[in-house]
Amino acid sequence: MLRAERGISRRQLADAVGVHYQTVGYIERGEFSPSLHLALKIGRYFEVPIEVIFSLDPFPRLGATADGAQRPA
Repeated sequence: MLRAERGISRRQLADAVGVHYQTVGYIERGEFSPSLHLALKIGRYFEVPIEVIFSLDPFPRLGATADGAQRPA
């Protein structure tokens, strides 16, 4: 979400942190957990603490209400 809000492509982020662009996609879909080193590089790139980007608890899905239900379309 942060990447999309800032208009940054997967390839741009990947190039900036030294990974393949598909790795960024895997991270975003929750199919891959980055190393601490990579997480710190991503946090530095966006100039935010890594807790803003990564969490042990799942982030709510986009469009979900406070109780986790999906908002009507």
